[in-house]
Amino acid sequence: TRQSADCHCRVFVHQVHFFSMENVSKIWLGPLPQDSPYVKPFRLYYVQNGVEKNWDLLKVHDSVAIILYNTSRQKLVLVRQFRPAVYHGIISSAKGTFDEVDLKEFPPAIGVTLELCAGIVDKNKSWVEIAREEVVEECGYDVPVERIEEVMVYRSGVGSSGAKQTMYYCEVTDADKATGGGGVDDEIIEVVELSLEEAKRMIQQGAVNNSPPSCLMGLMWFFANRAPGAKA
Repeated sequence: TRQSADCHCRVFVHQVHFFSMENVSKIWLGPLPQDSPYVKPFRLYYVQNGVEKNWDLLKVHDSVAIILYNTSRQKLVLVRQFRPAVYHGIISSAKGTFDEVDLKEFPPAIGVTLELCAGIVDKNKSWVEIAREEVVEECGYDVPVERIEEVMVYRSGVGSSGAKQTMYYCEVTDADKATGGGGVDDEIIEVVELSLEEAKRMIQQGAVNNSPPSCLMGLMWFFANRAPGAKA
């Protein structure tokens, strides 16, 4: 995948998964089932200044995202994964349609992203506990919730979903590493360590990333508030 910095990242692949996330052999579109547990489209009507209006929306899960910094290595810990929505968006922008996708012309690698460790809020647990579980499952670091600090709460997808996301910060060490990470069930996630210089290049002017805004915002927060030499 194209990254603005062309960085040479240290990648830790979860030892349980022996599959390539780019090994996608077939892609097609289909109708969204009404019982989808993740996305529910609907139309909202409202009257504003006496004029009836409407807006098409998506109900999606709220989520958490975690900025992870390994103090033993002085590396930021991110995750790499194939995102169908990114793949679809790139092709739709290039072709104006998603019909008859040529996997050689548009290899799955273009849909691979670099992100913060994150996950949806779909359990009857506190948000910080869900964040702790995501850190273990995706990145392999087992830390107590007391070491996970809330950074900020904001809304994502304000034009389509308005879902809430809470961002956290957690410092880890090599001693906290319990597993290789990589996700659960059929997830295929790679754990990526970025040097501070590599991460800085992702947020420099003119950078082009496949990363979501929350990741880039998290990196900027880190450099402003927690990076070595940052002002308190």
